[in-house]
Amino acid sequence: MVLPAPTIDEVLPSLLEFAGDAVIVGHNVRFDLSFLRAALERAERPVLANRWVDTCALARRLLRDEVPNCQLGTLASRFRLDHQPTHRALDDVLATADLLHLLLERAAGLGVMGLDDLLSLPKMGGHPQAAKLSFTAKLPREPGVYLFRDHRGQVLYVGKAANLRARVRSYFSSDTRRKIGTLLREAASVDHEVCANQLEAAVREVRLIHEHQPRYNRHAKDWKKYRWVKLTLEERFPRLAIARVANNDGGLYVGPVPSQRSAQRVIEAIQTASKIRRCTNRPGPTREATVCTPAQLGMSACPCSGACPPDDYGAIVDQVTRGLTTDHHVLLGPLARRLHELASAERYEEAADTRDRAEALVTALRRQRALAQLRRTRTMIIEWPGHGINRIHRGRLEMSWRGAQPTLFDDLAPDDLGTIDDERAPVPKDLVDELLVVASWLDRRAGQLRLLSCDGELVSPAIKLPSFQPRRKPP
Repeated sequence: MVLPAPTIDEVLPSLLEFAGDAVIVGHNVRFDLSFLRAALERAERPVLANRWVDTCALARRLLRDEVPNCQLGTLASRFRLDHQPTHRALDDVLATADLLHLLLERAAGLGVMGLDDLLSLPKMGGHPQAAKLSFTAKLPREPGVYLFRDHRGQVLYVGKAANLRARVRSYFSSDTRRKIGTLLREAASVDHEVCANQLEAAVREVRLIHEHQPRYNRHAKDWKKYRWVKLTLEERFPRLAIARVANNDGGLYVGPVPSQRSAQRVIEAIQTASKIRRCTNRPGPTREATVCTPAQLGMSACPCSGACPPDDYGAIVDQVTRGLTTDHHVLLGPLARRLHELASAERYEEAADTRDRAEALVTALRRQRALAQLRRTRTMIIEWPGHGINRIHRGRLEMSWRGAQPTLFDDLAPDDLGTIDDERAPVPKDLVDELLVVASWLDRRAGQLRLLSCDGELVSPAIKLPSFQPRRKPP
């Protein structure tokens, strides 16, 4: 019957012109598309880019409890479709179209209101919490934040999204993280807030996490554990210490870093690269026992030994200060050399420890640099073409708008605003996450943004910081 028909090479151009960019629908359509893709490859034509819907996969998700199997003939007979398949092209196409209409009606009950929902439904329909897909029915396809709540109204999880509807629905399909199943079992509703753009959504996410402390969130919850590494410049013989709060007391603060352990690693890195004092003993020994061990071993120039004049110790402090502020190579260079020496001597455990210390120091310096740079910009207005405009003051998002109506952010206390405006004062601990989000966003989007105005310093002369992370082996 098909012997006199034209070959696929003859009809392929007209078929592609007919299909255009339309969505291709078929019953077990993967089988048919495999032949079409093979013909395109043989003809050295571009890969088929059309999206496609498989009515067989949809039927398995929506109708599998009502029919013995999901063959096209069985479905057409059981649901009395207007057209019955006969293994002939036109009849089968008409039956598939009738089936598609039936499936669309059934899918609407799960909140499927658009093509993106329909394309992801085959993966979602078999999810044990698929009945909760109705939570997403009213979610817009806009950037914003979403909040999963339990039956008592408590916030379980806060997230951000460029497309709220697609992101929340992905929890029922592509998101396979272990905690997601438990989260969806406990969830009783999903709230959302539409934002002007993705930056506003990221900032709102951080603020909501700080406010609600949802138990399923990990990011941005541990800000109370942040620590600073302090060089006590207010003392006669400055030393390194771990500080829970950064005060405007004349000391040099580096960080913040995520935890006490991270802060200790930063201190160890600085001590490895310099002879800064390691003890808190008083200058000058009264008896031999008062000289600390690092001083006895020559690892540090502790004043307790009585052999380090104030001017000599001042030079060490100046070296550390430069290494933490303007010339990071002063500290990172000795660490890199030490790492190379240990690796060459096959002392791999010590080398790994030195590497981790150096990476902790780089991470702290990177954060310090990002926060300082943002505060030097003062107030700037940034346009992300197609996504809106944002006004950022000292690194804090003050206003964003997309269209005529701006979104104002006025939930910061007056005392905090005063601290933000004082460049000499350290950034308050509860604002660090927000400023780092803004800094990261500006860095990632730098090539897409337009600077409309800036009344501060936007350019930094600092060189790029190296990484001490181990290189991944190529696959």
